[in-house]
Formats: sequence, structure tokens, C-alpha cells
Amino acid sequence: MTQSHPRISKAVIPAAGLGTRFLPATKATPKEMLPVVDKPAIQYVVEEAVSAGLGDVLMVTGRNKRPLEDHFDRNYELESALQKKGDASRLAKVQESSDLAMIHYVRQGDPKGLGHAVLCAAPHVGDEPFAVLLGDDLIDPRDPLLQRMIDVQEQHGGSVIALMEVAPEQIHLYGCAAVEATGDDDVVKVSGLVEKPEPADAPSNYAIIGRYVLDPHVFDILRKTEPGRGGEIQLTDALQQLAEDEKVGGPVHGVVFKGRRYDTGDRGDYLRAIVRLACEREDLGPDFRTWLRSYVAEEM
Repeated sequence: MTQSHPRISKAVIPAAGLGTRFLPATKATPKEMLPVVDKPAIQYVVEEAVSAGLGDVLMVTGRNKRPLEDHFDRNYELESALQKKGDASRLAKVQESSDLAMIHYVRQGDPKGLGHAVLCAAPHVGDEPFAVLLGDDLIDPRDPLLQRMIDVQEQHGGSVIALMEVAPEQIHLYGCAAVEATGDDDVVKVSGLVEKPEPADAPSNYAIIGRYVLDPHVFDILRKTEPGRGGEIQLTDALQQLAEDEKVGGPVHGVVFKGRRYDTGDRGDYLRAIVRLACEREDLGPDFRTWLRSYVAEEM
């Protein structure tokens, strides 16, 4: 008989990073607020959480992240100006971000890594399973990865991570999972994890991408986890302990994702993400694709 587990209602979005790869643009602007076409990257992530039924969102922020709070707050002066102009379309777009979800904020005082950022969410999350969404990975809403992960967690309990097959020479850029097959083609049992291994040492080419559904026992492990690779507290190290001992926090499963993912954590991939999303927009796509074809033809 399939076991039922508590329904997930909370999402945690770590957003305390300095965004050094995008300097000088991120000197005064949080990297999460960089626009992807005409919305900041962070809004896509919140929309994904809400689409999966997670209306309670905690952002783990740091210094100089106030624009995140301002973006998801009401801006009465701007709304009033748009209303007076009769610009209903732009008014709706401005109000959309403030009406998306119940959003809370907590500061990560010291940048001690993803594991520490997740630990900062413990008082808000409590003893419930919860989702973690990283802002560098944007998942196309037509490919509901997070909802699938929630379904797997409700079926099996424990924790669920998102995996994607990458070229062997790219695995050193990711956390990597050792896996075993299950009865579902897109679900694997995770038996081990290693953070950014050399290709020769990688147990597979399954890379961890930025979506997690975690059992609250992960907090107990993170409190005891010593700094690992890069001198930071690694979430991967805590998940490795959960995978090794199912009696504490249940098993770890992975959902193998083969859908559309937009990586905005690298400058080149950020630009490619904007082009792909712009090409698919009904309002921008036709003219933009025509220009792009012409531009490429001229440059080639």
C-alpha cells in the first residue's frame, strides 16, 4: 500500500549570494533582480513555487538585498500613476508580483554556503517537509518538475532531489549522485552524493540541479555538518548522510528531469536563456526571431 506523507506547503529560496560572476552589474543590484526579458529572475522562481501549490515562501537574503522585498511589495505611487494614465496592462503586471504569495524574509548573516542558508529556514519551516528552489535554475512552467518531486516525496517520504544528465566533462560543475533504478522511469533511488567531483571520480553523469524537496531531519544534520568543499557548509554533504541512513529522515530519491531548464547562473547561459524565452513569447517572438535570423545570417 502506498504510504501517505504530510503535504508540503512551504518553499525556501536562498537568495543571499553576492553574484560575483555578474559584476559590476551586481555591485548594487541583487543578481536575483537581473531581468530575464521583462521580469526579474526571482519572480520566475516564486511563480514556479506557487504553481506547485506552495503559497508560503521564505527568502533567505543577505545585505544589499532590499530590492527583493521592494519588488514583491506594493508600490502605491507607481500603481497610482499607472491608474491615472489608464495603463491597465502595466498596472496588472506591477500588482502581480505583490499578489503572488505570502513571502517572508530572513537574513543569512554570514555567507557560509547553501547548507547554512537552508538551515536559516529551520525556525520558519518547523517539522514539515519543504521545497528549496535555487534562483539560478529557471524551469519552464510547461515542465512541472517541482510538482512531480512533491508527488514522489508524498509517495516515498524522505527527500527528493532534481537530477539531470550532463556530459561527463561537465559533471565537475555540479553535485553528483550515485543512483539505483526504481519502478518509475523518471525516478531513481539515491545511494550516494558527492559535490563537484572530477570526471574520473564521478559515480554517474547525473547532476543535481537547483530543486529539492527535503525532510525536516536535514536541519539536525546541517547543525552538525562541518564546512566542506570551498570552506562552506554543503547541502550535498547533509543529503549524503540521509542517503546513507534511511532510519533518520527516510530515503533520498531523485527525479530525472528531461524538460526545459534555463541556467541564469553563468553569463553566457543567462544570455541564451533570455534569447530562448524571448523567442517563445507571443508578443515578442515573431519580430525577434525574424531579426535574430537576419543578424545571424549577416554575421555568419
